[in-house]
Amino acid sequence: MLQDVLCHMQDKSLSLQSEPKFLPYHRLVPRTLTKPRPKRGAHLADLRHAAGISQIDLARAIGETQQNVAYWEQSEYPPRADVIPKIAKALGVRIEQIIDPETAPPSPLRAGPVGRVGKAFHEVSRLPRRQQNKIIEIVEAFVAQHTRKAG
Repeated sequence: MLQDVLCHMQDKSLSLQSEPKFLPYHRLVPRTLTKPRPKRGAHLADLRHAAGISQIDLARAIGETQQNVAYWEQSEYPPRADVIPKIAKALGVRIEQIIDPETAPPSPLRAGPVGRVGKAFHEVSRLPRRQQNKIIEIVEAFVAQHTRKAG
C-alpha cells in the first residue's frame, strides 16, 4: 500500500516537472485580452488612447493607482463619482462623455496644437518624462525672467 502511494506521488512529480514553465509577467508588456472589453471600459480606453497617455500617466494625473484605471477599462462599471471629473480633465473631454459614452459624441474639448509654440509642446509631450522635465525647467526659467523684467 505504501509503495503504491509512493509510486503515485513519483508519477505526479514527474508530470508536474514536464509542464511548460511560464515566464514572469513584465509590467511594460500588456497581457492579451481573453474576452472582449465591455462597451464602457472600451470607451474609456479609447479616450485615454486618443489623449495619448498611458494608464500609469492617467493614474498619476487623477491620484489613483494604475490597477484602478485598468479595472475601469476592463469593467462595465463606471469609475467612482469623485474620480470622473478628474478623468475628464486629464483626458480633455467632457464629463458626459465618460458617464454615458453612447449619447456623448467622442470629440475632445481641446483642439490640436495651435501655432509654433503649441506644435513644439505637442512634440515635447512625446519625449521621455526626464527630457520633458528639463524642457519645462528651461521654459519656466525664461518665463520667470520675463515676468521679473516686465514687473
